Order: sequence, then C-alpha cells, then structure tokens
Amino acid sequence: MKPVYIINGFLDAGKTDFFRYTIAQPYFRTKGKTLLIVCEEGENDYDEKLLKSTNTVIEYIEEEEDFNPNQLIALDAKHNPERILIEYNGMWNFKEMKLPVMWNLEQQITVIDCSSFELYFSNMKSLLAEQIRNSDLILFNRCDGLADKLPAYKRNVKAINQKADIIFEDQDGEVDVTLDEDLPFDLNQDPIELNNYGYGMFYLDALDHVERYEGKNVRFKGLVLKPEEFPDNRFVPGRMAMTCCAQDMQFLGFACEYDKTAELNEKDWVTVTAKVVKQFVPEYKGEGPVLQAISVEKTTEPENPVIDFSNPQQ
Repeated sequence: MKPVYIINGFLDAGKTDFFRYTIAQPYFRTKGKTLLIVCEEGENDYDEKLLKSTNTVIEYIEEEEDFNPNQLIALDAKHNPERILIEYNGMWNFKEMKLPVMWNLEQQITVIDCSSFELYFSNMKSLLAEQIRNSDLILFNRCDGLADKLPAYKRNVKAINQKADIIFEDQDGEVDVTLDEDLPFDLNQDPIELNNYGYGMFYLDALDHVERYEGKNVRFKGLVLKPEEFPDNRFVPGRMAMTCCAQDMQFLGFACEYDKTAELNEKDWVTVTAKVVKQFVPEYKGEGPVLQAISVEKTTEPENPVIDFSNPQQ
C-alpha cells in the first residue's frame, strides 16, 4: 500500500505554502519518488529547485471528473512513486473522492483562512463540513485580530469532527485558545444547568478541557443509549446533534455510571443530575469525561430534541 497525504481547503487558504514547507523538511524526506497531485492553482506555486531536490514530480488535475481511480492509477504507473501528496480542490465535494485500492490514506489535513471562516461556514457549510469531517489536523492560519472569535470557531469545528487536532496560527505563531467567557452557562452554578444548546457546548468543551468540569455537577435532559458492550451499571445519556443538515446527525453523550441502569429503556428521555469525573474508559480507549449519576428521572421529550449548532438560541 502506498501512503497518501491529502491537504484540502478553499482557494488561497494556504495549502501550497503548507506542502512547500513540509516537503522541504528533513524529517519528511524519503529515498523514493514523491508524486504531488495539484487540483487547483492559487497565487503560489512550487519551485522547480525544491521539487528536484526532494525527488518530487508534479501533476495537475483541473476537472473534478478527471480525479478518479483510473486516472490516478495511470499517474501511478507513469511515475511509480513511493508516496503521494494531494492538494485537493476545495470546491470539489470531498465526500465523492475515491482513491485507488492500492493507495492508503495516511493523513488528511484541512487548512482554513481564519479571516474567511465565517463566510464559508455560513454559505458553504456542506463543502466545508466534508473537508473537516475526517481530517486528522485542522489548521487555522491568518488568525491575527480574531482572538475573541477563536473559541467559537473551535467549537464549530469540533461539532463536525470531535477527534481532530485544531491549531490556530497568527503571524507570530501558534495561538492558545483556552477562553471560556462565551460558554452559554455558568461554570460556578451547582449544578450547572444545561439547556439544549448548552449541553452541546458542554459536550464539545469537556472533550478538550475536562479539568474545567472535574468534580462539578451538571443537569440536563438526555436520551438513553445502552451500548451492548457497556457493563450493567453504565449507560450513555445524550442528545442528537445536527452540524450541517438533517441527514448529518450524530449522538453526543458521555458514559454515565448508574446502579439502576437496568430500569432504563433505550430511547427513554431522562433528566440526569451527575458529577463529572475524569476516568480511563475502555470504550474511549483512554481517559475522558465520565458522569457519576446523582439522580436519573424519567421525563418528557424536550421542545427541541435535536441540537442545532447553528442556532444558539435553542
């Protein structure tokens, strides 16, 4: 299997700059040939001297219909590369991308021009969501003067891809995003009352900053999920969330320890009051937030059963 590295993002987001920097680094050098496939040409290009010194050959694919397994196999046969780098066109639907079976997607990176994020998130959410959904790393560049918006941008992205590493950079380097002033609930409340949108924000924030909630109590309405692999004293209360459209929903929930789990039915609505702790959970494959139930009471379905991250007024 040949490793494939894909970088995507909209035009002039900084994809070429990222690949040019990466290709030049000693740690990224390889003895074999590198095939670089470029699917759109921006303001910057690749220096011939850099390509030659790194044994990199470049091919251009300008039409989306030409980016298909047969065309890619032909390029593989022509160059016989050791690895493949792809600079993907941000206006092509990433969901439709297909690679040859002998190519293995090693890493996917999305580059975002921070100054344009709100525009793209509002008007091209479907395309942006597909770029982000399975990326390993999401790099926001050009963040100068936008520090107050970065926490919200981070949660917008985490709502689509919870596992990705997210980096913000301005002209001075990486920006630390640890602000919590715009969280839609009071961290000092006991218990912290979470409405529909508030639960979604709590879930996303606790994934990255469980220390903010460790030892605190929370209360929210949730749907009961009882995974087969969970022990008898554990269930998952949570909410369905919509990040892009009705067809693109996922369940957001943390494991909850409760000694009367057997009395709950799948898809019951319950009001959960619980203490947040940090524990190793096999199902998480590591440490993460765990809820220890103080009370679990059956209730009615809320007025807004699905979290819509585009509507903070829920």
